[in-house]
Amino acid sequence: MQIKLRYWFVSVIAIGALLIGGCTTTPQATSSQASPTSPANEATAFVTTQASNPQIANLPRLEGKATVVMTVKGSPITIEVDGTDAPITAGNFVDLVQRGVYDGLVFHRVVREPQPFVVQGGDPQGKDPNFPVGELGTGSFIDATGQPRYIPLEIKPQGAESPVYSKTLKTAGVSAPPVLQHKRGAVAMARSQFPDSASAQFYFALADLQFLDGNYAVFGYVTQGMDVVDKIQQGDRIESAKVTSGADNLKKS
Repeated sequence: MQIKLRYWFVSVIAIGALLIGGCTTTPQATSSQASPTSPANEATAFVTTQASNPQIANLPRLEGKATVVMTVKGSPITIEVDGTDAPITAGNFVDLVQRGVYDGLVFHRVVREPQPFVVQGGDPQGKDPNFPVGELGTGSFIDATGQPRYIPLEIKPQGAESPVYSKTLKTAGVSAPPVLQHKRGAVAMARSQFPDSASAQFYFALADLQFLDGNYAVFGYVTQGMDVVDKIQQGDRIESAKVTSGADNLKKS
């Protein structure tokens, strides 16, 4: 019983850390308000299509998969980015990589105690070497219009044809687990308490984190270099991030 209570307490603290690490402001996106009526249709409920949501239609998307190699302290981390099951989230990440947004950014949050949790980075404010690492965690990618670019929460349940947008699976009334789960090596987007507040910050899962499934958007997995991720310390920088394959799968409006 004590072990279960401790795990529950750690889980609450961990989720709080991810929420704090998201953006401080976010636009509210609309989504379908229909309620599922049976197990047969719950996996496809609350699905927002590109045609019905301009916010999604105007964002980069990845049609298929891509490979990104991120270099930290001279060592490569290979990430398979999954646009098949998370097209908007994956497209946003690959687009930011191609723009060079992640080059030079800091890993500002590393949580390994009391148990392995996440390594988080990608705050664009970290590009400034004089910006205090302790104050990172609220920055977003600013697009050509001078405005932050946010992406909707995107989670595809098993058995569904399309992802659920702008809602956690629990909020959407979906009991099916996500296709992309928080297994060790998962790469996912950090956000604030608002579902549609992810922008550029991401995290690596240092262990299986099942309690995050359905709440945060996983968009890929580390396929090589997890030993490098395990050695990242707060303040370490991303030396470079490059798309090594699948760049042609990125589509922009």
